[in-house]
Amino acid sequence: MAVFRRDIDRSDIQALAYTGFGSLRGASYLLFRVVDPPAARRFLGGLAIASVADIERDRLPEAAQCAVTAAGLRALGAPDSVLQRFNPEFVEGMAGNPNRSRRLGDIGANAPDTWGWGLGEREPHLLIALFAGPDRIGEFEHATRQAAERSGLACIETLQTSELGEGEPFGFADGLSQPAFDWDATRTPGTRADRVFTNRIALGEILLGYGNEYGFPAESPKLRAGDPDLDQVGRAGGVGDLGRNGSYLVFRQLAQDVRGFWLWVDAEARRAGADPITLAEAMVGRRMNGAALADLETGLAIPGVEPSDRDVNGFLFEADPDGLLCPIGAHVRRANPRTGDAPPGFEAPIDNLLATLGLTARRQGAQTASTLPWERNTTVWPHLRQEDDAIASARFHRILRRGRAYGRKIDRAAALDPSTPDPEAGLQFICLNANIARQFEFVQGAWLANGKFAGLTGEQDPLLGNRQPFPVPPVSAAPQPTDGFTRPSADPACRRATGLPRFVTVKGGAYFFLPGLAALRWVTNL
Repeated sequence: MAVFRRDIDRSDIQALAYTGFGSLRGASYLLFRVVDPPAARRFLGGLAIASVADIERDRLPEAAQCAVTAAGLRALGAPDSVLQRFNPEFVEGMAGNPNRSRRLGDIGANAPDTWGWGLGEREPHLLIALFAGPDRIGEFEHATRQAAERSGLACIETLQTSELGEGEPFGFADGLSQPAFDWDATRTPGTRADRVFTNRIALGEILLGYGNEYGFPAESPKLRAGDPDLDQVGRAGGVGDLGRNGSYLVFRQLAQDVRGFWLWVDAEARRAGADPITLAEAMVGRRMNGAALADLETGLAIPGVEPSDRDVNGFLFEADPDGLLCPIGAHVRRANPRTGDAPPGFEAPIDNLLATLGLTARRQGAQTASTLPWERNTTVWPHLRQEDDAIASARFHRILRRGRAYGRKIDRAAALDPSTPDPEAGLQFICLNANIARQFEFVQGAWLANGKFAGLTGEQDPLLGNRQPFPVPPVSAAPQPTDGFTRPSADPACRRATGLPRFVTVKGGAYFFLPGLAALRWVTNL
C-alpha cells in the first residue's frame, strides 16, 4: 500500500482510482438510463460504493463503483450551468461530434451509428461496475440490476467479462505497463529530471483537484453561490469542488477478431518466410509472455517502475531510435513512446538548451558518447532526428487502464482451425484520466489511429487501426492507405507488410465522470 499524503481523503475516492480489484476475478458492467429521476437518486444514495479507505481496511468480497455521463447528470437534475464547468469533451460525449469520431478513428465499421450502445436512446446515463469472485459475480449482478430497475433505472446493456488469466484474447500478456501515480507527493513536475522518461506521474493526471504534470491543479468543476446544495460537497479554496477526488472514465467495448488476426499473421509469415510468432510479437512490441523485445532493457532504475517489474517494464526506446529492435509502429511503442521532455535525454546544459529550441538534427549512422550502455545509441545531441521530437513527452498523456477481457480464449492453433467456433472475444476497455482531450484522445488520435505517427507513412496501430484511408474526406488531399506495417530490421522480403485487415472493432462507448463520494451525494440530493 502507498503512503498517502495528508491532503488526500481516502474515504472520498472511489477505489477504482487506486486498484483494479485484481483479486476479484469476476466483473460486470451495467449500463442504465434514468426513467424516474427521484427514484434513481434514492437508489444511488443507498448504493454501497467502495472507497480507497474501504479496501485499505478490509479484503472486500465484492465491490461496486458508479460513474455518470453528462446526459446522466442532466437526467438526474443537474443544471446546465453546472454541467458546462466540466471537461468539454465529457459534456459533448464520445459520439457527440463527427470531428471527434474522425480523430478517434471511429469511422467506417467503427462509426457510432454502428454501435450497439452509446448513441441516441442507447446512450447510457449511468455505469455501475461490479467486482466479485467468479462464483459470486452472477448473483451480485442479478441482485443489483433488479434493485436498480425497481428504482427508476432501465438497463440498456449488461457487459460481462471472462476469466482469461493475465492475457488478452489475442494471447498476449496484458496490463503490464501502468503509470505509478504519486499518492505520497514525492514528485515535483517541471524539473530537470523530466528530460528523461519517468513512470511516476503526478496525482492530478488521474484525480481532479490535485497538481498535474504542468504543476497546476487539474481543472475541476466548482460549485458557486446559487447552485443546488452547495454544502453537500467538500470545499477547496472557499468553493464547493464538485470534481475533487473524481476522474473521467472512458469506456469502449472493443471486439477482437482473434481468428482473423492469426490467419493474417500466418499467411503473411508464409509469404515472407518469417516466423509467425516473431511477426506477431513485432506487431505488439512485446513477447507473448509480456517480456520486452531483445536488448531494450536499460539495466537502470526507472522512476515508478518497481524492481519486481523491471523484467517487463524496465525498458526504454532510446537505444532503438530506428525501430530495429522494436518497430516504431508497434502497438506498445505507439501507446507509450516512453519519452521525456527531450526524447533523447540530456548530457549537459547546452544539450538541454538546443533540444528546447529545436535546433537539433541527427546524422544517420553517427555515433556519440552516451550515458546508456549500448554502442548503437545515437540519440544524444547533436545527432537527433527531427522525428524524435515529433513524439510528445509521454508523461503528459498517460492513462490508467482498468479494463477486462470478455469472451472465450483460444490459442493460435485453435484460431487457425476452421472447425473451432468463433470465440466472440474482446476487451471492455476502461481508462481513467483527468483531461480527456490531452490524455485518452491524444493517445488514441495522435498515436494509435494516426497514419503519420513518428514520421511513418501508410500505417496505423497494427492492432487497433481501422484501416480507413488517411486523411478522410472532406480534407482535400489524396487519401493514403493505412494498412501497412514496417519492420526495419527484417529481411527485405518481409520488411514491409501490407493489406492488414481490421482486427479490432468498436461496438460501443461513452465518456463518464467517476465522482468522489461527496460529489455523488450531491447528485443524489439534487
